[in-house]
Amino acid sequence: MTTATTPKRKLRTAVVGCGVIGRQHARVITDNKDLELIALVDPVGPAAAALAGSVENELHHPRPAVYSSLAAALKDADIDLVAVCTPSGLHADLAVEALNAGKHVIIEKPIDVDLPSARRVADAAAAATGQVVSVISQHRFDPASVAVARAVRSGRFGRITSGVASLAWWRGQNYYDSGQWRGTWELDGGGAVMNQGVHSVDLLLWFLGTPVQIHAHTALLAHERIEVEDTAVATVRFASGALAVIHCTTAAYPGLTARIQVHGEKGSAVVDNDRLQYFHAADNAPVEGESSYGVAGAGNQSELEVGAHDASANIDGSDDLQTAHQKQYADVVEAIREGKDPRVGVQEATAALATVRALYVSATLGTAVYFEDVLAGKYDDLVVHTGGA
Repeated sequence: MTTATTPKRKLRTAVVGCGVIGRQHARVITDNKDLELIALVDPVGPAAAALAGSVENELHHPRPAVYSSLAAALKDADIDLVAVCTPSGLHADLAVEALNAGKHVIIEKPIDVDLPSARRVADAAAAATGQVVSVISQHRFDPASVAVARAVRSGRFGRITSGVASLAWWRGQNYYDSGQWRGTWELDGGGAVMNQGVHSVDLLLWFLGTPVQIHAHTALLAHERIEVEDTAVATVRFASGALAVIHCTTAAYPGLTARIQVHGEKGSAVVDNDRLQYFHAADNAPVEGESSYGVAGAGNQSELEVGAHDASANIDGSDDLQTAHQKQYADVVEAIREGKDPRVGVQEATAALATVRALYVSATLGTAVYFEDVLAGKYDDLVVHTGGA
């Protein structure tokens, strides 16, 4: 990426989409000393007005201007950075519009709901000069996740043999009934995997590398009036030879945890709800006084591992949601200032989307599919559905 650095003034920022996640982004932006929230965009006027009032009265930040469209905001306001926080199926159109206008872009996960849309973002980013594009994957910035990725890449776990990404959450029917776009293929892009599990899928890829083949099953078992799955399981074979399981559900009452396991010939790690629950590498001495068996014993080095590298982290290696988003925004600001790529860009986000899409294609066809075929567009025209063939 070639670019001149941006002068060190506050980056004027617009948030597009003033729902739940838009409010989260607004809070993170107003907490960042390098950013200034100057515009809110939403076709639903009351939503934008309500967030503008919250920014002024609760976050004690100058009231941002309100617009009904991104085009209007770009025409009227001098914006540096656009944060796209709309329903997922609208992400690409808005990101491309902002890129074509010469703006930096942050996209809430996923990059969009299908691969042709992701490719449009990639093409617009490639054509841009000196513009940063990042897709939210805040858990890549959690101290626990960073510790595991560091151990994998440095070879401390030896050859990685397997992994598990399991998200067992609960969403009541009222969640899906709260918005017409929820639970639709067009705007949600999928169910438990795409909407809730994409972060877990992204971390699995960060730890284990490039998928080769995915074989999956999906089902709708505990909800009504939605098009997408609330339960999915898949097996994944990676280029390294490692095998993994993906399990995502919003039908696990009353709601349990999101859990990532990584296992290798010289070490293992477990991240549970963003906490480094277990860590052991053979190159470390066992922790004195621990028992010889079980996750709670046998040299659980998790606290020592996080503390050795991140003194600001909680003792269990976790961050709250606000802190994790702040770290990713700080990474984007640094990328803009220094003219470099962000930690999570279009390529990483597209790989996560392609893995999710491959899971849906496999479940629809009732057979294993190759990741590269999906990434290359072989199944772009396939209408996926819930419940398999």
